[in-house]
Amino acid sequence: MFYKVSRLFALSVFTALIIIPSLVVVFGSFKSDLEIYDRPVAPPIDWTIANYQRLFRDSNIETSFMNSVMVTLSSVVLTLILASFASFGIARIVHASGKFLFALFSLGLAIPAATSIIAIFELFVRFNLTNSLPGLVLINIASTLPVSIFILTAFFKQIPNELYESASIDGASAFRLYRSIALQLSRPSMSAVAIFLFVIIWNDLLYPLLLITQQDKKTLPLSMLDYRGEYSTSFSMIFTAVMVASLPMIIMYVMMQRSFVAGLTAGAVKG
Repeated sequence: MFYKVSRLFALSVFTALIIIPSLVVVFGSFKSDLEIYDRPVAPPIDWTIANYQRLFRDSNIETSFMNSVMVTLSSVVLTLILASFASFGIARIVHASGKFLFALFSLGLAIPAATSIIAIFELFVRFNLTNSLPGLVLINIASTLPVSIFILTAFFKQIPNELYESASIDGASAFRLYRSIALQLSRPSMSAVAIFLFVIIWNDLLYPLLLITQQDKKTLPLSMLDYRGEYSTSFSMIFTAVMVASLPMIIMYVMMQRSFVAGLTAGAVKG
């Protein structure tokens, strides 16, 4: 009985911690700044879309949105391709070199991004990659490749070697094994990693803040800083921009929900 009550209480607190801030953002996008300060959690007295009209009329939100879409999609696709290649190779190596390569890539997870920003900035300045969307794609790939390889290698190792052996006997090449067996069986895990990468890269602020200064190259998270001033902050516009920025993540999760859940539970039951 105590376990059920404590579990219900913990879940209720956790739910409130998610719902209340979400309601503040949703309601705040339909309020004025004065009403947000006066009634932060309550629904708007007069629902208005003036904030959305102002966002699309007075800001560069469309360009920032398209920049985020191009950077995120390019980064996710290229990272998945490179990570799947590397993970397939590591999973197929049965001797110690495979474990060494896996440990080498895993070391990337132990290095915080903030500790290398000076070196990254100097490198990008030297190669003229600042204020460049391809530059953002490159740094996103480099920063997310270790975690992608770490996750995908675990899934590829679960594929029985007998499938590879039987295909090899029939004359399948290494690339054919990768394309026809590994990728086909790991679709749920690839979808889960894709959603994971999409959320990380779409919401990333560190690298755009470090490498982008031109207005027409800004991504959505960086554009939101335009509504934060030294002496005042327009929370209504920030909340409105957050709502616009959240739509792609919500749509992607709804479309790929089954694959995401299947990817998270893959390998949980053996046999």
